[in-house]
Formats: sequence, C-alpha cells, structure tokens
Amino acid sequence: MNKKIVCPILQTIAMISDKWKVLILYHLRDGKKRFSEIRRSLQGVTQRVLTHQLRALEEDGLVSRHVYPEVPPRVEYALTELGTTLIPLLDKFEEWAREHADELMKTNRSICTEAIAETAEETIAV
Repeated sequence: MNKKIVCPILQTIAMISDKWKVLILYHLRDGKKRFSEIRRSLQGVTQRVLTHQLRALEEDGLVSRHVYPEVPPRVEYALTELGTTLIPLLDKFEEWAREHADELMKTNRSICTEAIAETAEETIAV
C-alpha cells in the first residue's frame, strides 16, 4: 500500500478491497496453490491483474510467495499467519452473502434493468 492510512478499519478495507483480492484470499484458505491453480479458480481474471493483486497481497503481508529452484521455476502462494486470521471474516462474509442472496440478486436485477432502460431511452433519442 502506497498511502499511509491511520484508521485500522480503512487500512484493512484498502488491503482487500479489490474484487480479486478477496477471492484470492478465499481460494488460498485451503492451502498453497500455484499461480495457474489460482487463475483457473478465478474465472475472468487476466494474468496481469492476478500478478498485480498477488504482489499487493504479498506486500501487505497477507500472502507469501515461495519460488522453488527448479526449471521451469515453480512458484507457490499461501496465506501468511496474518492472512490466515482473515479466514473467519471471509467465512462470515460468505455466510452473510448466502443468507441475503435473494435480496442482493433483486437489487442487482433492478440496477441492471434501470441501466438497460436508460440505454434504450438514449438509443431511441438518437
């Protein structure tokens, strides 16, 4: 993290706020994974974005990176001790999302419906 944030809550949110970071942490909770395993488990992430997100998590001390001296090089990522402390929070987050899935989907649908209607109106106006 480049900017110094004084509030611990804001600092934590900044560390994990990117879309892929939470999912990376979630997938690493089961143990070490290679880059390709992480990428396969995250549909839609590009290699560049995943690399950037893993580096940021490593800089923040949530993920460790181990390079094995092999040809071709093998790299594994794992949660650090600090990263592991986020697992109960991720579990609660998942529990909340499952409990409120219907409400969340309804909200997302109405947002999408409004966006589609606005786009249609703009198209008709042209």
